[in-house]
Amino acid sequence: MTRRNQIIKYLTSDILSALVSWTLIYALFRYMWPDDILSLIFTDEYDKFYIQGLFIYPGLWVAIYFISGFYRDLFRRSRLKEFGASLMVTFAGIVIVFLFMIPPEIESGIPRSYFSLFLVLFLMHFFPSYIPRLIITSLTTSAIQSGKLGFTTLIIGSDKKAVEIYREINEQIRSTGNKFIGFININGSQKYPLKRYLPHLGGLEQLSGIITKNNVREVIIAIEATENGKLENILKSLDHPGLIIKAIPGMSDILTGRVRIDTILETPLIRISHNLMPAWQANLKQAFDIILSVIVLIAFMPVSLIIMIWVRLSTRGPVIYSHERIGRNGKPFRIYKFRTMINNAEKNGPELSSGNDTRVTRPGKFLRRTRLDEIPNFINVLKGEMSIVGPRPERKHYIDQIVKKAPHYHYLLKIKPGITSWGQVRYGYAENVDQMIQRLKYDMIYLENMSVFVDFQILIHTILIIFKRKGV
Repeated sequence: MTRRNQIIKYLTSDILSALVSWTLIYALFRYMWPDDILSLIFTDEYDKFYIQGLFIYPGLWVAIYFISGFYRDLFRRSRLKEFGASLMVTFAGIVIVFLFMIPPEIESGIPRSYFSLFLVLFLMHFFPSYIPRLIITSLTTSAIQSGKLGFTTLIIGSDKKAVEIYREINEQIRSTGNKFIGFININGSQKYPLKRYLPHLGGLEQLSGIITKNNVREVIIAIEATENGKLENILKSLDHPGLIIKAIPGMSDILTGRVRIDTILETPLIRISHNLMPAWQANLKQAFDIILSVIVLIAFMPVSLIIMIWVRLSTRGPVIYSHERIGRNGKPFRIYKFRTMINNAEKNGPELSSGNDTRVTRPGKFLRRTRLDEIPNFINVLKGEMSIVGPRPERKHYIDQIVKKAPHYHYLLKIKPGITSWGQVRYGYAENVDQMIQRLKYDMIYLENMSVFVDFQILIHTILIIFKRKGV
């Protein structure tokens, strides 16, 4: 069972249940609840409202579920948590639907009968949508617990703790779904107690490659206390999309309340998450990135055409400048900008720009002050390589220099780089590596405080900077 198939199951269920829900709502208020005010919604001339709803209503709910994070973590679900989440999401969604269903003919406030309408709408959507989802989740859980469905699992560690956790998981009455393929060692010893049970696949240096090659879906960190110093390097190697990471809790973790379990039947493990934002915020941020990028690229098309002609007539060279930057998880990508420097400006190697840089063309000075040179960045956003808000992407040449003085820079690679950032708003463009490191502290603060609200603040300040023409 693949993730794609599981998504199709939930999507099909949600679309069909929304159609059923909408039909029940229509039938009730059109034929069974002939209230004078409610009938304003469904009359003979408003039957087209029902037809339109067959297309709009399911799409609205799928969008709500997506933003809420319902299509994430499709195999590891708690039915109790899903019930609570369904209640909250249905309530929020019905509020939206309810507001749309208030006829414009009502001018003197919402009548009392509409509160009954809200409750009916809630019940008519909750049960048709939740029951099929509960069935799918229950069947998936049953398949995992019976051992029919499993996840390729790797253990990091080779000594006593690793043996204990392997045996404890394997000896459970109900399967946890872990299909162990082997382990990797952390220490340089040649004796690995876990080798009695699992094959040895390599060391820490090969970890990332082993995960990719074997399509590992879950990793359990079971290292000894003396090996905790290597934990940071381990986590860097585990930054793979969709990978579930768990670790054995220490007594300090238990005392500080950091151990959370989904079920009392499983081995207690800490689940380590690379998600720095709640699922609904992360999905909202992604949707906002796509929508705003499309709007900007279309709205600024005439401006872009003028810029392209201006750049082309000013100096020789391509209109769009492209070079390699480092993105999320250290993956390189090509960033697009309107060219603001003379052609072959870096023929002698990478060189940062300064306020009095003679390589900057006349159009380039204006484009940099107004940030209009970054309009093509929105293409990178649509390609999924960048976000609108996030730390500015750097070249590997400069990253290598930064990490020598500030190793924590690697943490910024957890997230997509952005067109604008907290560091750029507070500090501006950097003219050398030392200034990059000074700007880094602002991006690190953003990393620890990521939210849709913070992104909105950064966007407002960026717009103010653009209008004041303080781009550099």
